[in-house]
Amino acid sequence: MAQLSDDCFAFGGPLMAVDEALSIITSRLMPVEGTDVVPLEQADGRTLAADLIAPLNIPSFMNSAVDGYAVRGEDVPVSNARAFEIQDRVAAGASAREAIQPGHAIRIFTGAPMPAGADTVYMQEDVELAEDGTVLLPSGLARGANVRLAGEDIPQGSIALPKGRRMRPQDVALAAALGLTELAVRRKPRVAVFSTGNEVVAPGEKRTAAQLFDSNRIMLSAMLRRLGCEVIDLGILRDDRVALAAALKQAAQNCDLILTTGGVSTGEEDHVRAAIETVGSLVLWRMAIKPGRPVAMGVIGGTPFIGLPGNPVAGFVTFTYVVQPAILALAGTSSTPPVPLRVRAEFDYRKKAGRREYIRVTLKQGSDGLLGAVKFPREGAGLLSSLVQTDGLVELREGVTGVKPGDMLNFLPYSSLL
Repeated sequence: MAQLSDDCFAFGGPLMAVDEALSIITSRLMPVEGTDVVPLEQADGRTLAADLIAPLNIPSFMNSAVDGYAVRGEDVPVSNARAFEIQDRVAAGASAREAIQPGHAIRIFTGAPMPAGADTVYMQEDVELAEDGTVLLPSGLARGANVRLAGEDIPQGSIALPKGRRMRPQDVALAAALGLTELAVRRKPRVAVFSTGNEVVAPGEKRTAAQLFDSNRIMLSAMLRRLGCEVIDLGILRDDRVALAAALKQAAQNCDLILTTGGVSTGEEDHVRAAIETVGSLVLWRMAIKPGRPVAMGVIGGTPFIGLPGNPVAGFVTFTYVVQPAILALAGTSSTPPVPLRVRAEFDYRKKAGRREYIRVTLKQGSDGLLGAVKFPREGAGLLSSLVQTDGLVELREGVTGVKPGDMLNFLPYSSLL
């Protein structure tokens, strides 16, 4: 489990900038200890525990990159086309029966090993077959053309994949091409997640007219699993600071991170803050972000704690920009900001300086081919429909004070955020 000092997240000032928060998270959270050896088929989304050193060359032998005719480089015609006798035929998965003879060509197919002595391949589209069975090869082809050299993709002994790489399907494919069947990866971060409040009940349970079904915990758990976490679902904890404190203390003994939603603001019915201060230490960040200003972080028994706002949109946004970097730090991989798309504003908006804001928008293509961003028509961090019926977020940095139609903005599709 992570072991942090009680003041490791301490900071000065009433509001914390998003970039400052990210810097604190990534610099203070250490990767979880322990590794798993998993079959290659289960490696997608896991983090490599050590550099993957290539045990062989890729490709492992020199081969043809095209269907055509292999020749010796010294036999390539210089000024005029010349007829070559066809010596042999080599398909992928087979080998030439003998070395190529001077002045001869060998019919070869993509992926087939180059015959001994041959180092150049003519594409079949560039040659002519004569009635006497010879092949007419034109002049001017560069020596070594259309040939893949052994190790030109991945040399044997090189770092094929670095430690800390969060595996993607293409990374798994590379490991398979190296002949590997399993990989050593970091163990999954264990994250305890629960909702708080008397006003929420689990879906399927009986609720009163004054209660809502809990959607936040389901959303956050799904987001955690997408990041490769082992989720410990603690359900819903009621507004009882003694019970909350006991649950937090117990969770800290069995997980790498505690994540809650709701109860971290400054209202007298927000009990999470008091409960944490009973069993650990808490810094209420009040981040300079909208939606999602009331975000809390602290330490309980050496285990980091993050408390997100209770409104679902605020929870979604702050998970993306606060929790996700924390998870990746625990997993031993780096957080790479998504590359935004440039879109044209189709709305007016005013904003306070010094705060970063994320606007929910839908994209539409204009007559000139440019993508336009249409703001969701209603405000409110509690509108789940605004996440479902839009395509992503427009990011307005701290120095921006307003948006006018025609302004070019940075757009982040939801698919790029997790």
